[in-house]
Amino acid sequence: MTGGNESCTAGPTSMSYLACLSYILEEWTGVEDIGDYLSYAFYILWLLFPLVVVFVLPGVIVVLFYVSILWLHIYKRKNEIKEAYSHDVWIGAREMLATIWDGHGRIWHGYELHGVENIPQGPGLIVFYHGATPVDYIYFSARLHIMKKRCCSVVADHFVFRLPGFRILLEVFGVIHGPKEACVKTLEKGHLLAIAPGGVREALFSDEMYTILWSDRKGFAQVAIDAKVPIIPMFTQNVREGFRTLGGIKILRSLYERIRLPVVPLYGGFPVKMRTFIGEPIPYEPNMTAEELAAKTKAAVQALIEKHQKIPGNIFRALMERFQTQKKED
Repeated sequence: MTGGNESCTAGPTSMSYLACLSYILEEWTGVEDIGDYLSYAFYILWLLFPLVVVFVLPGVIVVLFYVSILWLHIYKRKNEIKEAYSHDVWIGAREMLATIWDGHGRIWHGYELHGVENIPQGPGLIVFYHGATPVDYIYFSARLHIMKKRCCSVVADHFVFRLPGFRILLEVFGVIHGPKEACVKTLEKGHLLAIAPGGVREALFSDEMYTILWSDRKGFAQVAIDAKVPIIPMFTQNVREGFRTLGGIKILRSLYERIRLPVVPLYGGFPVKMRTFIGEPIPYEPNMTAEELAAKTKAAVQALIEKHQKIPGNIFRALMERFQTQKKED
């Protein structure tokens, strides 16, 4: 091999790396004109590289999830930490993971949180638009924990609880799947609770038009009424440009409606600018029905979308917003 490399650089001019590699492989394999095959292979790789990237980048988020899970398992084994945090063994773990995820949001998306003053000191139900992934909620939760030292539980779809290895992560961060009684109980304890009424359907089948897909769901409104807490609307700018789905394919929509599993392919992971905006709370009113409160909440989330999101969403524009300053009025 050394001799081959030396022969590549011998003489008054040096061969290119591709020509050198071709020369070495021809000597090893005995195949002539192998350089043509290599040139073709590199051309195909270059041609498909953007496609590979947009489907590989979402895997980074999955890796971060499992790094978080691994950290929790290591943390759980450190018995001496229990003595330092005797009232809650997971305080240190939450601090560490909040720092990791907030750092990822700052670096990759220039993440910002606006309107945190609208979150009440006591319990409240945060209702938000669901992007293709819940990564914006994770950034919000991490920033809230760092800024206010408050935890926010969240309602997740049943399939999340069947993901391998996720159990410890869900338990530590108070992720629940309902039912309504469990949600009310969480709020009655004085905690914050977040829910995306559109759920998986909105995540998979909404698009760059940011259409709210809540159907006629009003269970979340009934939860707020039963717990006598305000609803806080929330929306993250460019959440659809960071990650997108192939939800426009009709056969995938039909398949989801049959098996109710997120079978729609995901792509993206683009480092677009993300800003989470928290609207003014909708106070509890004893005489308001669940239907009225649900409609009022939907209108509040829609107002945040119309104010802070340019529609249709555009990935290139969202990338360029990383270099723009936010208006003070926002």
